[in-house]
This record gives sequence, C-alpha cells and structure tokens, in this order.
Amino acid sequence: MTMGLFNGAGYATSGGTWITPELSMQQLCWSQTKVSGDGRKHDIELIRPKVDPHANARFPSYNPKNGKIELPEIPERKTYYKDIAVIAMPEKDTVSKKNIVDLTSLMTADGKLSWSPPPGDWVIYRFGHTLLGEKGQPAQWQASGFECDKMSREAVEFHLNHVIGEMKSHLGDLMGKTVDHIYFDSYEENDATWTPKMRDEFASRRGYDILPYLAVFAGRTIEGREQSDRFRQDFYTTVQDLYHDVYFATIAKKLKDANLKFLSEAYGGPWRVDEVLPLVSNVMGEFWTHDGTFAPYELDGVIAGLRKANQNILAAEAFTGQPADSKWSETPAFLKPVGDEAFCSGVNKIIIHRFVQQPWGDKYLPGASMGQWGTHFDRTQTWWKPAKAFVYYLRRCEAMLQWGHYVPSTLDDFGLRLGNMNMVVKSIHRKDNGTDIYFVANTSHYPGEAICTFNVTGMQPELWDPVTGSMRNLEEFTGKDGKTTIKLKFEDAQSFFIVFRKSIIKLEHIPKQNFATVKPVVALDGPWMVKFDPLWGGPPLPLKFDALSDWTANDDKGIKYYSGTVVYSNSFNIPAADLGILNRVVYLDLGTVNSIARVFVNNKEAGVVWTAPWKIGIPSSILKAANEVRIEVTNVWANRLIGDEQEPADMKWLPNMYLYNSGKYLKEFPDWFLKNEPRPSKGRYCFTTWNYFDEHSKLSPSGLLGPVRIIEDVFQ
Repeated sequence: MTMGLFNGAGYATSGGTWITPELSMQQLCWSQTKVSGDGRKHDIELIRPKVDPHANARFPSYNPKNGKIELPEIPERKTYYKDIAVIAMPEKDTVSKKNIVDLTSLMTADGKLSWSPPPGDWVIYRFGHTLLGEKGQPAQWQASGFECDKMSREAVEFHLNHVIGEMKSHLGDLMGKTVDHIYFDSYEENDATWTPKMRDEFASRRGYDILPYLAVFAGRTIEGREQSDRFRQDFYTTVQDLYHDVYFATIAKKLKDANLKFLSEAYGGPWRVDEVLPLVSNVMGEFWTHDGTFAPYELDGVIAGLRKANQNILAAEAFTGQPADSKWSETPAFLKPVGDEAFCSGVNKIIIHRFVQQPWGDKYLPGASMGQWGTHFDRTQTWWKPAKAFVYYLRRCEAMLQWGHYVPSTLDDFGLRLGNMNMVVKSIHRKDNGTDIYFVANTSHYPGEAICTFNVTGMQPELWDPVTGSMRNLEEFTGKDGKTTIKLKFEDAQSFFIVFRKSIIKLEHIPKQNFATVKPVVALDGPWMVKFDPLWGGPPLPLKFDALSDWTANDDKGIKYYSGTVVYSNSFNIPAADLGILNRVVYLDLGTVNSIARVFVNNKEAGVVWTAPWKIGIPSSILKAANEVRIEVTNVWANRLIGDEQEPADMKWLPNMYLYNSGKYLKEFPDWFLKNEPRPSKGRYCFTTWNYFDEHSKLSPSGLLGPVRIIEDVFQ
C-alpha cells in the first residue's frame, strides 16, 4: 500500500501559513489623478492604490470572529503594496503610445511628483500590486495560509522546499516509498493579475514593453481597440506560459528530485491543459453524480490532453456529490451507472470522493462529514462492509480499461440499435496487439436489448461480466464486411466487456442464445423471520413478516425510520422433480432490494447482491434438498437521521449560507458529547456534523421487497 499527501492544509491549491504576502498571489491595482497642462510645474501627490480589504477569492470561508461564512478581511491588503510604474496620458478616449509619458522615475517613495504636463487634460496612473489574499481552503482557520504566487519561481520553490522538507523530517525512510506522491487538487481560486517579474517576462516572451499598455487594465484604449485587444491576449498568453514554465515545471522538477510523483487535477486554471499534462506524472480528472447521472467537470480537455501526451492512466476524483444527490442516501447501485459513463469517457482509475477521517468510535454514527459534500464513502457507512463487492467491480473495470491502448471512437468502430429507446448505451474500445476490448454499458435504469456492431472480424466474442467476474463465449453473432454483430441484453444499469482475443470456435451444435431464459424452481413466499437491531431503534425481538414490504410503510417507528442491517430468514425445499439442479449452478433471485444484500445458504456465504440483475449464484457444493437461507439487507442512513428529527433537539445548528442552501452545519459540539454523558434526547440515535434533513424529509425505500425465487438459467 502506498499513500500521498496534499501540499497544504486545504484542497485549493498550493500554499500555507509559511507563504508571506511577498510570495503570495498578486493583484494589479492602480489609482488615477487628473491634471491640466497650463505651462507650469505641478506638485502632485499620487494616492497609493487601494483595494477592497476583503480577500479577492473565489469562495467565502468561515470567519471564526463572527461565525459567518464570508470573504474574510485580509489586513495585509491594507499594508502590503509595491509600485510598478507611473504613467501619464491624455484624457481622451483612445491614446497613441507616443503620447504616453513614463513618470516612474520622477515619483518619490511617498508618492510625491513634480511635473509640467503639456497643454490639455491629462490622467496620471500609479500602478502597483498587492496580494489577492487568496488562502487555501477549506481548512482550520489557524492552518489556512496564503496561496503561493504561481508565476514566481521563487515563490513556488519556497513552497515546495517547505513541504518536501517537512515531509522528509517527519517521514524519514518512508519518503518516496510508502509515501510516494504529492497531490495538487483542482484550481479553485481567482486568477492572479501580476507577478513581480511580469514586465521582464512579458518583454522576453512577447517582444515589446508592457508599460505603455498598463492603462488597458484601467479601461483605456491604447493604439486603437484592435491593438488593445491584442495586448490583452498577449498578456493572458504570458500568464499561460508562466503557469507552464514556472508553476508546473517547477513542481515536476522538485518532486522528481525528491523521488515523488506529481498527482494533479490539472484543469480549471489559466494554462493550456494539453501543454501542462506531460509534466504531470499522475493525471486526474473529476466527475460528479448530478441527479444520479454522470456530470464531468472539465473532463474532456483533460482526456484530450492526456491522449495527446500519450499517457495511459487517467485517474479521476470520482462520484463527488452535491447535497441534493448525496445526503447519506447514496448506494452502490446509484453510483454504478455514473461510474460506467466515466469509464466510457476514458477514466480508468477511480479515486473516490470522499473518505473522511472518523475520529470517534461506533458510538457516534454516521460521524463526521466533509461539510455538505458527498459521496459518503466511509467506514461509518451502513453498507461499508458489503460494498467491498462494488469496489471489486471498480477494480475489475480499471484493470480491463488500463489494458492495451485507447482506440479513437468513430462511427465505424461501434454501431448500435436499441430495442428500448429509453435506454442509453455507451462504449469505449481498447486494443492490445491482437486483442480487442470493448466496454459496453447501459447507463440508464431501463432494461432492454441492443444490437451492437463491433469493428472486428473473424474473432470469437466473449462476454466478461465485471460484477461477477465470470467469462463465457457468446455463440450467437454474425460477421460481415469486417464487422461482428451481437445482440446483447441489458438489465437496469448493466455493463459488460466484450472481448475478442481468439479465433472463432467452430461449433458442432446449433449456436445457443447469448442470454438465458429464466426457469423458476422455487418461490420463497412468506412467512419470513426478520430481525432488526434494537441498538438502532429496531424492535427488540424478531418479527414474522407474512409478506415482504418496505420498512418505510410500517407503522412501527422503529421500523419506519430504521437504518442499518436487518436479517431475513427463511427455508426452502427443492422439489423432487428438480433435484437434478443440485449438480448445477442455480440462482437466488431477490427481486427488488433496497439497498444491498449479503446472502447465506445453509450458513455458507454465497456473496453480495448490490446491483441489477438482483440475483446471485448458489454453488452446487452448498445447495441441498432442504435449505436454510439468510439474507442480510442493509439500507442507508437517511431514514434514521430523518427519524431523529421527529425528536426534541439536543444539538445547535446554523443554516448553510454558502452554496445550495443545503441544510445546516453543527455550530458547536454539545456539552453532553464533550463530557461523554448520556444524550438528553433519548429518541435520537445518530450523530453527525451536517444535517440535511427535517422531520418532513422524504424517506428512502428500504428492505427486501422480492419476489424471492430460486431460478435456473437455461440457454436454448
């Protein structure tokens, strides 16, 4: 196992308390003074430029002084300032360069200027720079320091020397081995508009002096609109150059010298993505679960740049969830089609967002959150242990999608005809020498058939199922005009790998259909014995369910608002006429499950069911004529949290005024929590630091709904 560290206290993007105002991101600022030329010398006092003392930042942060979320006031924006130039020009709209006068050398340190302006009305600009006041966020306010100047080699080197030096002093021999990378998250700050060496950098890169054009930033037109626009583009191009040549190049070199990898979400900032990606050893993108669908964040540019750089691995901050989509209500089945579409777009390494440190024991669940953000993928999740099956799925997909190289998508490479027009089927193609690998995914929640045409001929198609890990030949297909056409059947959000790696197998029988017909064997009707956990509000004794039903429809509040795992028990006999199946693999079909189930037959674990088709194979080695079945069904935390809201409050919350108005955050840890005393509100079971719900919030469907059957797959 290896791990990496972020390079600061927050996640955006590179800085800390060790960055001084001089080394922080800079902002161009100016003041202006009007004078009239009357043939005499004027003694003029040029006011030092002033800026809003609040941070010039993209996002607000928590202010510990007043408890508000706001743009903080930065005292250094009042005190730190450096002059750049003093220039004068006629007051008229458009000014020629030859009429711009450089007065920089005439101004004294205290802003005094003696000058005889030519006849006419003039404006004198005093240009300088101060710090943006942008700080790494979100972070404990004591640990939140300034962002380093990304266009200053001195600033970037100073930052990295500090970070690497601290790591070496604390990690010793682990440096570069167990801890093998440093991480730079997505760029989430306002752009800097200056750096101390900007004038020299601009002149060397663009071939002319920036000084006569500074007033363009103050809204003036120099040498006409076309030339002013050209200057703006030249300035932005210089910024892009500096981010490449200074920021990314310096990070890459310093980390390589320290035997560390450079992991970066290299998008969203003032640089050319395709040019900086070759400097990044481990490239990351990002996608969200917006309304249960794939929502990429600037991912196309990252993928294009990655392929241009001939890099194979594209990691992604994966399944990031907004509060409306991820409020302790997400499940592996909800996440699967989102991940599948990311795989089809080019992602082949998942870095799950998010896993929060949980400092408390199981007495306080679900525990800490990362503010309002999900997906909640922690050891405190209700489905944490059975979701190992979902992680295995992601691992199998990653391994397959890192195999060989990407084949560019064309109209001829993959053809598709849908039997159900509500379906959405995506694909991606990879190739390794003589092997073709297609990932084909139904990213909708509609089942149906699809006729798929692959740009392969003369090869035996195989279906590899990444959910179960099974591999089998497909016998029903046609080959024509260099293509192979196969009819595939998809369940809700089901996906397959279609692999061509060997010559066509000559069959001595009529080809069997690709997908089985279901043969019912036994129906597991009621009654079911159902055991809830009383420690989480469930009934103290096992109950008999004559019919399977949703817990949220139950009148018993201990069941209605229950969150966690419930054990269903039943028994079944194989009919004498069907005892032949004891020598074959049969399946336990669960029908509908909310949200995930671990299955045991005759006290032997058969596995976990977490997505459609909601069935699992029962090996013949554990099946008997008379059988006991136990199904451990786990739902989500949302219901218990909503149930708690029916009870008197015993924690203080403040409304979220930041983004999306999404619930409330914990104002302070209550005394009973700090003193480890019994909870005042006896009907409450959960403890968390973000509250998405009130007493009227909608409950999440929960439980085993069935119908539950023993079935056999028959290939005709």
